[in-house]
Amino acid sequence: MTIPRTLSGYLGRHFLVWVGGAYAAMLALVLLIEVIELLRRASAKEEATFAVVLDMALLRLPFLAQKLVPYAVLFGGMTAFWRLTRSRELVVVRAAGLSVWQFLLPALGLALLIGVISITTFNPVAAVMQSRYEQLESKYLRGRSSLLAVSSTGVWLRQIDPGGQSVIHSQRASLQTMEFSDVIIFLFEGRDKFIGRIDAASATLKDGFWQIKDAWFTGIDRPARFESAHALKTDLTLDKIQDAFASPQSISFWELPGFAETLENAGFSGLRHRLYWHSLLADPIVLCAMVLFAAAFTLRPALGRGATLMMVGGGVLTGFVLFFLSDVVFALGLSASVPVALAAWTPAVASVMVGLTLLLHLEER
Repeated sequence: MTIPRTLSGYLGRHFLVWVGGAYAAMLALVLLIEVIELLRRASAKEEATFAVVLDMALLRLPFLAQKLVPYAVLFGGMTAFWRLTRSRELVVVRAAGLSVWQFLLPALGLALLIGVISITTFNPVAAVMQSRYEQLESKYLRGRSSLLAVSSTGVWLRQIDPGGQSVIHSQRASLQTMEFSDVIIFLFEGRDKFIGRIDAASATLKDGFWQIKDAWFTGIDRPARFESAHALKTDLTLDKIQDAFASPQSISFWELPGFAETLENAGFSGLRHRLYWHSLLADPIVLCAMVLFAAAFTLRPALGRGATLMMVGGGVLTGFVLFFLSDVVFALGLSASVPVALAAWTPAVASVMVGLTLLLHLEER
């Protein structure tokens, strides 16, 4: 027996209303917490006014909103199914000959659709706003602007020198030895007065200086000179360089694979970005798993208040445990202990399997 269209629409609207309500409440709470946290961080920064802080909080909100979608589906779905159970509508539906799987089809379809829209349409907008947020955070809260850029032309680094700054370009780098090949260093006095350049075969980052080999020094109104070895002071470290990469969260879902490939072609690791891209792909499956958990803990005959609270608490606890385990697997993926695809997809697939098992047990009772 197929589920009637009218009933399917009614169940879908009921599910969407409560998921939307839970989502709106979470967004308001998260925005308040984010504003308070940014105000705390900006308390000692004179330039970080309340307007700047509010702007940063609003820019970060879409990224946080993506993180909240599974929780909204879980809590909103539990509320929707619990109300249907308490009002005996579930009993009527079951008496009409529909199974729990047919009953859940509208919610599962909507969860899948929400997940697809989130990663294909909403994520690019959130990534742009997250990128702008990170720029403001670096400027007002960290006191420094971006010092690294990676493109198809190679790697660009900026460092502050005594009395000026240097811009370093390299075609390729090795993370293992921190050696940059085919290096060009543009030297500036102050912020923008060009005073010369260094063309070198390689430059290796050491503790506090660049070890430059086979370098040609060219200055304004000065003849070029050659040095087989030269040391250029720097405050850059491996950690600073790695932290300066554009975060995966600030790059659109559609651009992540290409950016990861560009990183790897330049000699850096694209593991974080590939892992994040796979985790985004798995989000629709995670949302379906949240619907299954919501149903497993609430689509039961009406019981006492204590039993109901235990069931709801069990559903919430299960959701948090699964998200904690997904963070653990994600960390294993970042450390390259497990393959990227396995680290990203295991939590989603495991969640669906556990949810299906709970529902099968419910159907047999």
